[in-house]
Amino acid sequence: MARASSISRYLTAKLLRSGGGAFASLSPCTRWTSPTRLPPSFCSSAVAGSSVSDPAPASASSSQSQGNQRRWSKWLLFIPGAITFGLGTWQVFRRQDKVRMLEYRQMRLNMEPLKLSDVTPSSESLDSLEFRRVACTGVFDERKSIFVGPRSRSISGVTENGYYLITPLMPIANNSGSVNSPVLVNRGWVPRNWRDEFLKSVEDQEKPSSASPPLVQKSEPKRHWWSFWSKMPKTVKDLDGESAVSPVEVIGVIRGSEKPSIFVPENDLSSSQWFYVDIPAIAHACGLPENTLYVEDINENVNPSNPYPIPKDVNTLIRSSVMPQDHLNYTLTWYSLSAAVTFMAFKRLRPKKSRR
Repeated sequence: MARASSISRYLTAKLLRSGGGAFASLSPCTRWTSPTRLPPSFCSSAVAGSSVSDPAPASASSSQSQGNQRRWSKWLLFIPGAITFGLGTWQVFRRQDKVRMLEYRQMRLNMEPLKLSDVTPSSESLDSLEFRRVACTGVFDERKSIFVGPRSRSISGVTENGYYLITPLMPIANNSGSVNSPVLVNRGWVPRNWRDEFLKSVEDQEKPSSASPPLVQKSEPKRHWWSFWSKMPKTVKDLDGESAVSPVEVIGVIRGSEKPSIFVPENDLSSSQWFYVDIPAIAHACGLPENTLYVEDINENVNPSNPYPIPKDVNTLIRSSVMPQDHLNYTLTWYSLSAAVTFMAFKRLRPKKSRR
């Protein structure tokens, strides 16, 4: 009996060392077809050994997933560089668009002025007429004037708040050179105190004057100080002795409505507060059609004795708040930031040299 037990132990050790095939994959307790049985202590030790060696594949998969996460986290370091590079490229296209826009305006302003007596305004022709110089003749309707602002202006290094004065230019009967339909004219910039005096004088003119005795000579109307500093149309006498307003010639540029920023409040039509130029709304407030043309006066012949309103400088029409040179500076800034953050990412991923 002792001899059989020693033989079985020898065969077991021999088979375990040789392994091999599907037989080696079986558990030690099920490999034997002979009547000889392994002792329970051997089976329990074999099972315990196999259970200890099972977690090896699980630890390998977890280490592989951690390696994938590190690889993806390395790529995240290049995202800031890609974003700043995209912003720099976007500024390149913005600069090209701005150059084309300013060249288009310059080309339109260099064309011969149109005569509005030969032009019929329409919503379809507004795009084709914008930034065209025009010459128009008519009579200003001062009672329907509108002030848009406040708008600041620097005069001799001093910034002063004021307004843009917009007045309808009305047609003149029996005048072939007059405009065919009313035109809104931005006559230029005026200071705040000029506006107050202008509104006060308009109110005085609208008040009905009391009847004076027929034999008493009428006194001359009161003249305000601001009238000596304004470009008001002169009153002349016609053949019947009745007062008439002399025609006014305006040289300007056809423009469209302004696009206000989010910081500009909405226009308040009820209180006649206009913060930006909205042509259909202003035309409606003046009792004019919504497709009324809007012209900005650019007449450069300014009389020093009558400076107000101050017409717009034509050079402002070919300038923008962000010029092409500014877009070029933004491009260089974004590309520099992209190069800097990309270099930092490579520096971060570069393996550190071990110190000796």
